[in-house]
Amino acid sequence: MIRLFDFLFAFIGIIILMPLVLLIFIILYLENKSPFFFQERIGKNLKKFTLIKFRTMSKGTKSCATHLVDSSRVTSSGAFLRRTKLDEIPQLWNVLKGEMSFVGPRPCLPIQTELIKFRKELNVHLIRPGITGLAQVKGIDMSDPLFLAKTEQKMIKEFNLVKYFWFIFVTLIG
Repeated sequence: MIRLFDFLFAFIGIIILMPLVLLIFIILYLENKSPFFFQERIGKNLKKFTLIKFRTMSKGTKSCATHLVDSSRVTSSGAFLRRTKLDEIPQLWNVLKGEMSFVGPRPCLPIQTELIKFRKELNVHLIRPGITGLAQVKGIDMSDPLFLAKTEQKMIKEFNLVKYFWFIFVTLIG
């Protein structure tokens, strides 16, 4: 049922948001000639996939968790995109393809081995990663891998259709 909602919402979102995507694309292209950011992430069952977002940091920024990057690397338009969550729009493609869900644990980088280990121990790796979830709503970053994995495990244990819509709603208004 969740996969059906993911697919429908992503498909409709891509169509409705296409003019906004084109506008952001043009602005970012004029700013740095590289509007999209592609990064390998870990998905369901530890399968790797390529996450797509709008570029919010200067080209050449090292590929690591956001909390480890100097904030001066964030571009002026990138700061706006992050604050408004518009940098996440391209992930609708990842949702449409079935690599992600709207709600789930945040997909991590392959180099975040400690987080991957804890997620595997707590069976968090068994579900599709999401654009939003309990950690995002609570503002928990990836700096404490065990705490993050336990938070995600809690979300999974309590997850249902009502929570799915609640997380999406809170993310959109927040």
